Amino acid sequence: MQVVGITNQQEVYVVSDKNPFKINQILVINDERQGLLRGEVVETSAYNRFIPLDINGDFVDKNVIASLKALGYSIDDNTIYIAKVRLMVEADYPIQVGSEVRVPEFYEVKDLLLKSKLDSGLILGVIKSSEELYDSMDDELKDRFLLYQDGKILKQNGVPFIFDISSMQQYPHIGIFGGSGSGKSFGLRVILEELMKKNIPTVVLDPHFEMNFKDNQQGIEKEYQYNFIGKFECLEIGKDVGVKFENLTTRDLINLIGAASAGTLTDSMTNVIEQIHKNRDTYFSFERKLSLLKEAQEIGSEKKILDRKAKCDEDMDASRFDEMLDLFREYGSLPTQSINGVLWRLQRLQKDGIFTNDITKVEKCLQAGKLAVVQGPIKILNVFSTYLISNLYYKRREYRDALQRGDAKDFFPPFIIAFDESHNFAPKGYDTPSKSIIKEIAQEGRKYGVFLILATQRPTLLDETVTAQLNTKLVFRTVRASDIATIKEETDITNEEAKRLPYLRSGDVFISSALFGRTVPVRIRLSHTTTSHTQNPFDELLSFRDQKYEEIYNEIEKFLPIYSTDLMSILSNVNKEKIKDIEDLKSSLDTLVEKGYIVKGRAPFGDYYDRK
Repeated sequence: MQVVGITNQQEVYVVSDKNPFKINQILVINDERQGLLRGEVVETSAYNRFIPLDINGDFVDKNVIASLKALGYSIDDNTIYIAKVRLMVEADYPIQVGSEVRVPEFYEVKDLLLKSKLDSGLILGVIKSSEELYDSMDDELKDRFLLYQDGKILKQNGVPFIFDISSMQQYPHIGIFGGSGSGKSFGLRVILEELMKKNIPTVVLDPHFEMNFKDNQQGIEKEYQYNFIGKFECLEIGKDVGVKFENLTTRDLINLIGAASAGTLTDSMTNVIEQIHKNRDTYFSFERKLSLLKEAQEIGSEKKILDRKAKCDEDMDASRFDEMLDLFREYGSLPTQSINGVLWRLQRLQKDGIFTNDITKVEKCLQAGKLAVVQGPIKILNVFSTYLISNLYYKRREYRDALQRGDAKDFFPPFIIAFDESHNFAPKGYDTPSKSIIKEIAQEGRKYGVFLILATQRPTLLDETVTAQLNTKLVFRTVRASDIATIKEETDITNEEAKRLPYLRSGDVFISSALFGRTVPVRIRLSHTTTSHTQNPFDELLSFRDQKYEEIYNEIEKFLPIYSTDLMSILSNVNKEKIKDIEDLKSSLDTLVEKGYIVKGRAPFGDYYDRK
């Protein structure tokens, strides 16, 4: 391999008549004046005399072809492989033409590829085009994980990409971008697995109920398996976690009730909550005040309320009207429509189970260094996350501030918050209750040890202030031009890499990290665990049908052979949930014949069914 063509301090052309080049392959150039220089292949091509070369349209110009001939390459007889190589560090002088180029030994590029030790980093996958470095690599870096590619499980075949988790103190927050089917959720799963291995406290908001880590990948060797039982908890909103109403501040309540509506609360509704909500109110006491005030306004006046009280037969009803009268006198001037709006939203939150339980289980997970998976529909998650994130963040912040003041306070650990479909929580162009706290953490969280992982299919829809704070970005296959433009603006991805984004295989990712100073192409490793959502829905349908036929066969197998004259007596002895009537029994028997479970024959008095 040699340098050819006109060179400069940043880019050179390299040729070989034996082996083709790979995109992102790292090469070493031996320049007599400047010594060893390292570069990365950014474009590749092959030239053959039987394939016309459009010199003006290709990245290879006529100077490259001329120098090939001058260096003795027989371009008329052989296929010549050509690569454009971009230097990692700008050279002092243009590279000497004819300089020898070779594949490096691992120790020569270790500093470029590894920014963390194994015991302090997250192993996310293999650096692409690093296969030739595997043999010279340190033994401790070999055979650490498996890959899944083209329907096959493969062993590690290159240098591992290790993300230095401690670097988040300097370069906080991670963004994961990619379209549907690109491997985005798969990549998030791998990151969460690695965080669990390190016992790093993490909360993930899971709207798809897929971040469960109890089921291991099937068909892999034991040495590559990992048991996460005891390292995570799945907590469903309304069942395992919720909001303890009496702990809510008025501002918390305004945010929650505002999140329950399609838009933000009106100023009038906000005023209703501020006026009526008192410290230590329970849900029932607050709801009762709103309901009684609504009823009082419907009655219309103090006199009418007193008239109704006078007609009461029981002391209980009389005291209810006394309470109603007090509320009417104090708050009767508040707009009826606003009171009704707040009451309707409050009751809706109660119906959704928001006010069931509290966030104690999440806090215990963080204290124990576990992953807390908070699950629920996206709308409920959006409401609940406002309260959850605010409480956790301010507990951590108060602890750090107390340390600075020298005050004694119970330890609250640093932690990571991960969002799937994050553009729903911090959208661009309009406000949501959770958006303000996410923006605050994006800008200030680093100082307190609180970090974000934001995954989304649509980076263009994510708030720009938040996007700008994501110092590490994992970019999977992306098709939309607007999203690619956003990614180019927010990362150091080159034009050549941006052109490849729509064609990346599922599981391939560009990792743009401030720590590396360049974009690194990576193949995400095979996760240790799997989700039920990976099953093809059509396979699921076939599996369900096969199971159904198996159950029906087991139900009638003991009656075989079955004659058409026996159907009524058999029907009375089978499970009515599986076989409902005579027509269902006949249809089931014929289907079992079709599926090969039994055979059908002809007898003197009709058809019969028997074992094969």
